[in-house]
Amino acid sequence: MDGLAVISLRSSRTLSYALLRRFRRASPVSGQNILNFTTTFKLACILFAILPSLTAAAKADDLLIWSPAKLSDRSYKATVGFRLPAEWETSAGADIALASTKGGALLPDSEQAMLWGRITRTSVTPAGRSERGASVSVDTLRGSGALTLSRSRSWILSDSLDMQSSRSISVQYDAVEARQASVTATQALKLIHPWTGTALSAGTGVSNASGDFSSTVGVSQAILPNLNLDASVSNPFSGGEAGSVNLRYRVNW
Repeated sequence: MDGLAVISLRSSRTLSYALLRRFRRASPVSGQNILNFTTTFKLACILFAILPSLTAAAKADDLLIWSPAKLSDRSYKATVGFRLPAEWETSAGADIALASTKGGALLPDSEQAMLWGRITRTSVTPAGRSERGASVSVDTLRGSGALTLSRSRSWILSDSLDMQSSRSISVQYDAVEARQASVTATQALKLIHPWTGTALSAGTGVSNASGDFSSTVGVSQAILPNLNLDASVSNPFSGGEAGSVNLRYRVNW
């Protein structure tokens, strides 16, 4: 797309220079010069009209989702689908996976055939970013599925603090479980100091399947650009609290 934008800019400059040269040569004005100028102007209009089509053709490469992966020597997974860029970006596809033994036989319960769909809308302003979406997934082999509605927002709280919030509600269905349908709701807040890389977070969740209310508080500190130290405590206000400390290093290639 960037390449087409450069081509468009160069083409515009080239056509502008061509029109200017023809216009200068048109003195004194004659019928032939006017005809040449009109022909060049028509060609310019045609080129500008087809440039959006060329840009759309370049975007078509991003419409197909194809992501195969080899998980181990004898297990494979592939994601295939499509996406439609629009105000509400829509994508749908399937996750397929399997594993086999050394003899080539399929491992029991290793197959996966998950259908999924997603629709999201993102709004960006100079002061923040918000996203709303809905997703659905269906496990065709095990008869389970889920529908999730989510919303997230990040914004500048002050000169030195940023805030992030997220909430979601999910409806799950499992044909095998005794309680086939369940609803889970979650909400989280994060306060970030961008200059030091320090973040404080808190989250809650409730599920009607177990009736349990869960909560989590945590702190994160960026030590290096790709190195983070995280500490969190689950259910800090109950007798069954549990804590964890993680040191994470991220590598991109």
